[in-house]
Amino acid sequence: MTVTGPDTGERPAPLGLKAQIVRFVAIGAVAAAVDLGVYAGLLALSTWAPLAKAVSFILGTTTAYLLNRRFTFASSSGGAGKFLGFVVLYGSTFAVNVGVAALVLHLMDAPSIDPGPLAGFLSWFIAQACATTINFVVMRTVIFRD
Repeated sequence: MTVTGPDTGERPAPLGLKAQIVRFVAIGAVAAAVDLGVYAGLLALSTWAPLAKAVSFILGTTTAYLLNRRFTFASSSGGAGKFLGFVVLYGSTFAVNVGVAALVLHLMDAPSIDPGPLAGFLSWFIAQACATTINFVVMRTVIFRD
């Protein structure tokens, strides 16, 4: 089924919530692989680690934006406004991610350096779950609200 808009031509009908969540998670895995792959590749080329992480984060985030725009939220219009909203969202949830991870370690009385495998995993998982939930809700209801 397609939906025809006045200036957009044909575009796919919006997906239901369940389909959007499945696609969002799958695209998140692809974007994470891009991020990790670029980071590892740049480190293998002896790139300064902070620069490698900055480049890999930008490429992973751009991948997530482009794929989610096309396949998850079926947005026919992109433009600088939506991309800027996406960048602001991901910058904000990056801060949430780091803050929640630190808070979880603090609540577990785990050190922030070498917290151990269980505390490290739990803090990463809870922080990632919070940031991913925020990203999905804001992308669905604000950024790609066509």
